[in-house]
Amino acid sequence: MASTSSFSLTPCFFRSTDFNDHDLTARNFLPSFGFKKNTNFKGNQLLVGKSFKLNCSVDREMDVSTSALVDGVAECLNEMEVKEPSISTMVLNFENKFDPYEAMSTPLYQTATFKQPSATENGPYDYTRSGNPTRDALESLLAKLDKADRAFCFTSGMAALAAVSHLVGTGEEIVAGDDLYGGTDRLLSKVIPKKGIVVKRVNTSDLDEVASAIGPWTKLVWLETPTNPRQQISDIRKIAEMAHAHGALLMVDNSIMSPVLSQPLTLGADIVMHSATKFIAGHSDLMAGVLAVNGESLAKELYFIQNAEGSGLAPFDCWICLRGIKTMALRVEKQQDNAQKIAEFLASHPRVKEVYYAGLPDHPGHGLHYSQAKGAGSVLSFLTGSLALSKHIVETTKYFSITVSFGSVKSLISMPCFMSHASIPAEVREARGLTEDLVRISVGIEDVNDLIADLDNALRTGPL
Repeated sequence: MASTSSFSLTPCFFRSTDFNDHDLTARNFLPSFGFKKNTNFKGNQLLVGKSFKLNCSVDREMDVSTSALVDGVAECLNEMEVKEPSISTMVLNFENKFDPYEAMSTPLYQTATFKQPSATENGPYDYTRSGNPTRDALESLLAKLDKADRAFCFTSGMAALAAVSHLVGTGEEIVAGDDLYGGTDRLLSKVIPKKGIVVKRVNTSDLDEVASAIGPWTKLVWLETPTNPRQQISDIRKIAEMAHAHGALLMVDNSIMSPVLSQPLTLGADIVMHSATKFIAGHSDLMAGVLAVNGESLAKELYFIQNAEGSGLAPFDCWICLRGIKTMALRVEKQQDNAQKIAEFLASHPRVKEVYYAGLPDHPGHGLHYSQAKGAGSVLSFLTGSLALSKHIVETTKYFSITVSFGSVKSLISMPCFMSHASIPAEVREARGLTEDLVRISVGIEDVNDLIADLDNALRTGPL
């Protein structure tokens, strides 16, 4: 009897007259190969369910005997490609080895200290600054999502970035992008140089400029991609090669993407930073930062800094983050879908001068971005050519809250030159293309038609 079996997005069907509801061969064999024990006997048809997405192709004449079926399944299994579960699955099914009771909600260890076994021996935890089961659970999950060996959670994104700066010593150099978040710019321009560290600022989307800046004293290359707020794209792979050729580390601020859309460690980066305040937590109710790294030596160094400075994230904040991260993939997908439609609407509007969003096909970094990320995210910005019009838009919209930050379920709107990037001197902003009419939007999960209508009304009613 002819039979075609295929393991892909659909279940694999085998037909055999030898199987029945009491057949121990069928019942015992299938689970041993990692299948869910899901057998459905209707007539002579056996449905084999799968635990993960599998790829297998077998198209041949199959014997109807039990032994032939077993051989056929084994042959098919040999050709399978087992896919890693998606992030939306991982965040809900990660193994919390720090909880022996497997609670559905990660336990909150809201404590400063832990009782020790005796006066001369230490237990696994002693002081929450040095370690806490709730924080360990979050860090373990984040490391898995970023494909890292270790992850470390800090009290804010800026605390995480400050920790990275301690990897660079007096007289050494940091090569950093020139289109960065305003708080990062302040750290690089006002704080880090006081330690005797040289900070060189370059356009990281220009590889020649990056190459000319990296030298024998460079210890760290620091970039965002896409940048905030102008969505400039940098080639992570090539910049990683440049940095490593000089013995330097590459750190990528991945806050605007989240682990759902980009995993820079797989592209050659040494350190990935997230402001977990944004998409990871996602509800504007938490401040947190994350560093994800590969390599035992680098991990030990960052843990030492985290512990020595007392900058580890508090247990309750870790618990809030663990609760929020469960819906991260769903939120990011919805927000990105909304942002794409809004970007296309703005790009076609006669009162909008320019739109910065890597998801638009005419964006200069569109192709490069999609070669290293799964999507363009939900942060975009645009120019109107008029400060008065931009101000009117920001103040007139009903469904966009005027505030800093991004990544919330709620849509946000701001004027970077007066808010998130106000700490950058005006002349520096102007030189970098940060003009006062620039409007930044962080798109939420509302109905996109309501958001577009809201923006359209603000654009149409603004001053001419």
